[in-house]
Amino acid sequence: MTNKTKIQVFGSGCPTCKKLHEITVTAVKDLGIENEVEYITDIQKIIEMGLMTTPVLAVNGKAVMVGFSPDIEKIKDLITKNLE
Repeated sequence: MTNKTKIQVFGSGCPTCKKLHEITVTAVKDLGIENEVEYITDIQKIIEMGLMTTPVLAVNGKAVMVGFSPDIEKIKDLITKNLE
């Protein structure tokens, strides 16, 4: 995994968005990725990405999951599949 990998959670700052960020941070650590998970609450940036619903998990600028899932294995899988 290179340092070029960018993992982001876009959200409004609501409890669900914060929870997705926490789960994603744990998933990234479990996968051995050293990158920080960026948590973006700037509505302008969310709109610029073309996102109408939050939370959103993005890998390298691409939305890979819209909405919330508490399933850490699913999140790990999405991150891993989108690193290539």
